[in-house]
Amino acid sequence: MPEPLEKPCHSKSGGEEGIQAAPVGTSEKRFNRALYVGRFQPFHLGHLEAVKHILRNAEEIIIVVGSAQESHTLDNPFTAGERAYMIRIALNEAGIDPAKYYIIPVIDLDVHGIWVSHVCSYVPKFDVVYSNEPLTRRLFIESGFKVESIPFFKRNVCSATEIRRRMLANANWEELLPKSVVNFIKEIKGIERLKDLAKTDKVQD
Repeated sequence: MPEPLEKPCHSKSGGEEGIQAAPVGTSEKRFNRALYVGRFQPFHLGHLEAVKHILRNAEEIIIVVGSAQESHTLDNPFTAGERAYMIRIALNEAGIDPAKYYIIPVIDLDVHGIWVSHVCSYVPKFDVVYSNEPLTRRLFIESGFKVESIPFFKRNVCSATEIRRRMLANANWEELLPKSVVNFIKEIKGIERLKDLAKTDKVQD
């Protein structure tokens, strides 16, 4: 198994922190730059609230579009470019300063032991990782990075899995996404794509 990079490319302080908001009424931030990893299939209101929470605690955010090589499957229907565009238009719609964020697609590695170093090779220096995903948290913690949780937003319904389910079921998926992202998905015929991917030519027993 390949070894991680010998020289860390980011600041590390280790450990796991609870959720702490920046003090109200001050411009002081706890971190200079934060890392946020997701697949964003698609980018929804929960993701947007996560970005807002992170920017209350950090001056800048690096948004890593994970599984960048994946597209045109039921779990990953949208391309990395489409997902990056969804993020940009959603943050623009929310009035978030473009100088405050980076959007960086990163392809997957199947070797967990070098995944953190792989991500580090794509992104600028960061002080903290924000994630609720157990494997992502564990890999960064074991690599010595500070990891913090993100408050959940409508956890029972505001998930990409639920949104894709609603898309296939002709249910109301639009209410869970920023309007700009809804319009973009319609523009690229994303629902039609997902429904085509759900079809099968296998003979039923």
